[in-house]
Amino acid sequence: MSKKILAFRFSAMGDVAMTVPVLKEVLRQNPDTEIVMVSRPFLKPFFDNIPRLTFFGADLNGEHNGFKGLRKLYKTLQAQGPFLAVADIHSVLRTFILDALFQTSGTKVVRIDKGRKGKKQLIKSKGKVMQPLKAMPERYADVFRKIGLSVELPNQLPEKISDALNLAELELLGGKDQSWIGIAPFAQHKGKAWGEEKAVALAQLLQEKENAKVIFFGGPGKESELLDQCVEKVPGSINLAGKIKLKEELDIIEHLDVMVSMDSANMHMSSLRGTPVVSVWGATHHYAGFMGYGQDLNNIVEISTNELTCRPCSVFGNKPCFREDYACLEGVTPEMVYHKVSGILSK
Repeated sequence: MSKKILAFRFSAMGDVAMTVPVLKEVLRQNPDTEIVMVSRPFLKPFFDNIPRLTFFGADLNGEHNGFKGLRKLYKTLQAQGPFLAVADIHSVLRTFILDALFQTSGTKVVRIDKGRKGKKQLIKSKGKVMQPLKAMPERYADVFRKIGLSVELPNQLPEKISDALNLAELELLGGKDQSWIGIAPFAQHKGKAWGEEKAVALAQLLQEKENAKVIFFGGPGKESELLDQCVEKVPGSINLAGKIKLKEELDIIEHLDVMVSMDSANMHMSSLRGTPVVSVWGATHHYAGFMGYGQDLNNIVEISTNELTCRPCSVFGNKPCFREDYACLEGVTPEMVYHKVSGILSK
C-alpha cells in the first residue's frame, strides 16, 4: 500500500524551490511513497513532471485566507488522504493551524527545525560564531526522515534535459549562437541586492571579453523598469523581468551557460535546471544554509568576513546597514564577478 505524505511550504520563492530536489530524492528512494505538495499556485512549474507528486495550489489571499479559509483548505486536503503524516517544512502560523487540524483527526505531524539559535549566533554584532549551519535542503530532508523515510541528498546539480526552446522563446532571445549569461541583480531585501549599475558594468565586460548575450532577470514593476534602462545601456541584451511566465523563465534558465544571481530565488531556480551560478553575497552568508542546491562554493563572490567583520549581519538581508554604506555589496566589483563567470565559461 502506498504511503501518502502531505507537505506544506508556502513561501519564500527560493525556499520553495529548495524543496524540489528533496522531494525528488524522497520519492526516488522510497518508491512506495506519494507526496501531495501544497504551495502557492503560481509556483506549480517547480513541481511539474515529478512522478508520484501531486501539486495543490493554496489560494491564501482568496478562498483559503484566514482561519475559515484554512479550515476549508484542510477539508479539501483531508479528502485526498488518508495521509501517513504531514510534513510541515514551513513552520509558520498558517501551517501551525493546519497542523493542529490534522492532528485532531489523528494524523502525525512533523515540523521543520529551522535552527534559529545557530542563525542568531551567526549574525551577532559581537561574538559571532562563524561556522556552517545545516543546509536548508537537509533540514527539509530531516522532516521526512523523522516520518520514517530514507533520504540521502547527493547535493549535485541535475543534468540539463531540455533539448530546445519553443519557437516563441527562440524568437524572443534571437537564437543561441553565443554564450548566454543571465544576470539577476536584485533581491527582496536591500542587504542582498547588487543593483543595476554594477549589473550594467558586468554586462558590458561580458559582451566585450566573452562576446556573450546578456539576459537580465528580475520581478515585474520597478525591477523590470530598471532593467529596461540597463538594456538601453547594453545594446543586444534582453530584459525578461515581468515579460514571461515562470515555466518559460525556467526553460530559458536551463539554456544559460551561467547565471549571476544574488542570494535570491534565481540562484535556486538555476539549481533546479542544472545551471551553474556565480552568486553575490552581501549582508547574508552561505553559512546560514541557503546556498543553492548543488552549486559550487568556489563560485561565490563576497567580501571576506575577516576584512568586513560585520558580515553577516542578517539571515535574510532585511536589516538596515548600521554602517549605512552597504560596504558588503559596494565592495563586490563587476571585475570580481566577471572573473568567476569567465572561469566557468573556460571549463
